[in-house]
Amino acid sequence: MIVITLTKVPPSLRGDLTKWYQEVQTGVYVGNVSARIRDLLWERIVRNLSTGEATMVYNAQNEVGYQIKTTRKAYAVVDFDGIPLMMRVNQSSEPVKHGFSNAAKFHRAKMMAHKSIKKHPQKMTTQIASIDLETTGLDVTKDDIISIGAVKRLSNGENDHFYRLVRINHEVPKKITTLTGISSEMLESEGTDLESALNDLSIFIEDATVVGYNLKFDELFLSESFKKVNQPGLSNSMQDLMPKVKKINQFLDNYRLETVLQAYEIKNPTPHHALADAQATLNLAFKLMENGDLKI
Repeated sequence: MIVITLTKVPPSLRGDLTKWYQEVQTGVYVGNVSARIRDLLWERIVRNLSTGEATMVYNAQNEVGYQIKTTRKAYAVVDFDGIPLMMRVNQSSEPVKHGFSNAAKFHRAKMMAHKSIKKHPQKMTTQIASIDLETTGLDVTKDDIISIGAVKRLSNGENDHFYRLVRINHEVPKKITTLTGISSEMLESEGTDLESALNDLSIFIEDATVVGYNLKFDELFLSESFKKVNQPGLSNSMQDLMPKVKKINQFLDNYRLETVLQAYEIKNPTPHHALADAQATLNLAFKLMENGDLKI
């Protein structure tokens, strides 16, 4: 049996622990994993505590049958004749002069820089447009684009929207219709041909920097589709948000767009709809820019 208590830790760390332990009360986790996994998880906890604290109690072959590890600064684990005890560390009665060490100076500079970014978001010097596609499958050599959504932020702060349904020469698979709500009948009655859709998209985007989530997927389909209609592909600068989110948030359960949007408190009422996903992706890009995690 292993018991871990956490206080004032990042939410991502709490979520990560629930993969191996059960949270029986806020900040209290109970589980039973191997010693190797236990030690690896403890290293992970210590590495990602930020300003929080953690204590772990686990089975051990000693007088009391358990051992203690803690990061609490006011306590130290001591061995008293084979019995682990939590000893309060004597605190200095003199006031601590903060900022005298290089580490403290670096931390203060980092915090001030972060505050500065938050207070003064990046100014828009480049137009930004987001793109999302719905396709009949994942194979770029066999499957087709059935809808294109794009959203562009204008200089006045408003958004301009682009959406096209694209006709194809075969039936839309039932699972794709279930996922996206797009049927063969819709494409036939409301869709346009691929060449017109791509030409309209190029005109809409102009020279904007293009952002997307898992953008490489969309780039491959767009590149292949432009070749099919003998049009030059997009030459815009591209920014894929997925690798940036993975670097920033290492403890998300997964990196599907729905999960990431929830983590950043961005609403998307109609997922798997190209225009709605493009709008949510643009909102994610601006959220990352506000946080200082994305520069365009």
